[in-house]
Amino acid sequence: MKTASPLLSHLPPSWVYGLLFFTVVLAATFTAGCGSNSKVTKPSTPVLTGDTSVAVLVSSTANGQLSQFNVRLNSVTLTSQSGKKVSLFATPQNPEFIHLNAAAEPLMTVNVPQDVYTSATATIGYSQFTCVSLDSFGGIQTSAFATSGTQPATLTLPSPITVTGTAMGLSLDLQVGQSATFSSCNLEGATYSITPTFNLSPVAVSSQPTNVENGKESGIDGQISSVSTSGNGFSLVTADGAALSVNTSGSTVYQGISDFSALVAGMPVDMDAAVQPDGSLLATRVAVEDTDTTNLSMLNGPLLNVAASEPVLMTFGREEQGYLFASQKVGGPFYVSFGNAVFQTSGQFTNLRKLPFPASFNSTNMFAGQNVYLSSHALTFSGGPTYVPVTTVTLMPQTINGTVSEVSNDGGFATYTVALAPYDLIPALAVQQGQTTLLSDPSNVVVYVDSNTQLLNSKPLAAGNVLRFNGILFNDNGTLRMDCGQVNDGVAE
Repeated sequence: MKTASPLLSHLPPSWVYGLLFFTVVLAATFTAGCGSNSKVTKPSTPVLTGDTSVAVLVSSTANGQLSQFNVRLNSVTLTSQSGKKVSLFATPQNPEFIHLNAAAEPLMTVNVPQDVYTSATATIGYSQFTCVSLDSFGGIQTSAFATSGTQPATLTLPSPITVTGTAMGLSLDLQVGQSATFSSCNLEGATYSITPTFNLSPVAVSSQPTNVENGKESGIDGQISSVSTSGNGFSLVTADGAALSVNTSGSTVYQGISDFSALVAGMPVDMDAAVQPDGSLLATRVAVEDTDTTNLSMLNGPLLNVAASEPVLMTFGREEQGYLFASQKVGGPFYVSFGNAVFQTSGQFTNLRKLPFPASFNSTNMFAGQNVYLSSHALTFSGGPTYVPVTTVTLMPQTINGTVSEVSNDGGFATYTVALAPYDLIPALAVQQGQTTLLSDPSNVVVYVDSNTQLLNSKPLAAGNVLRFNGILFNDNGTLRMDCGQVNDGVAE
């Protein structure tokens, strides 16, 4: 016969029965709880099988010190956690990276086996960066620093990349400050090195992307190579030589032409696009600055000088395409005549009329350092006094890097006064003699931010912080003002 435990033997019978009942209930509850926990379903990891359509995007992170940086990408190879290697492309690519500062542009779309990729390697060929400055006599000098031969590039993955789903993007972002070093902007006697360094990170895509972090791309310049007979797509070759297949939809906005039916082969295009969830590229805006395709040449880049004595400007062709450049008759910085040119402003931003200052661009207020897109139908290169006549001069968005010195507001916009570094083209070239416009304060830009501005910065918009601002830059009677479309963290000056 079993006896009660010493503790229970000292308790009243009713307490013993109650305690035994409580113990049984507690044990049952604990047992049920354990059983319930054992059945909890943990989040399952995605099954990685098949291929994913991957849009390879190129971008850059830079300050305003360089005017051009071309890198010949021979190969980019991903390595999975199990050691499998996947090459993203077999044909070398030749992107220019400075115009992609805080922006993104598609290089190609490839099918990549689904997996977790933990490292990547890249090899490069010929690379060149260009620095523009004034020489000891006050004249413009452009120094191109180059290296040749195949060499490895530094490619960093901030975290492992899981390739999964129907489509996604991969951003190949050139870290310009780490990729180029030089002792002087004067090539003669300067020491330099070129060691391209990239960050590779995944980009999620959305059917309605709002910024570069989810597949939106702005300001893609190229020339149409063919138009589909189905009436909803075209093929485009960018100035860097990337061949893109582009779709349109009923919501695509057309500027400079009436609609899709006006597109023809040979036509230049400035385009905003978005990588779709199925991996395709959808044009959201298609602008044509010059509809005449006859012997058409196009270039975009910064103005270097605007002569006051005659309608002539000097520009640096950061990207060049079309008749003169295909036949290699012109290249690098050169003078053009704008006496009969049509001046216009990019339609990328739709809030210009809401700005609390006159957002105008014409032959009398353009200045060195502004980013422009030129078109010409010249058959040959010609020097003075005629130079190469241009047909259109279009003011385009650009990125400035600087330190916020003052925060205020104006007409419903938040305003930020941004101090530029001395080497930035705007203050560096403003001291040239004989220019058509003189800026009252070329070292400072008043940046206008509204609800349409994409804020991709982690550092606050506050005095003392270095940030990058992408927008359209205007000369308002000597004061520099920018209609800003995007803000990113800055690069040390």
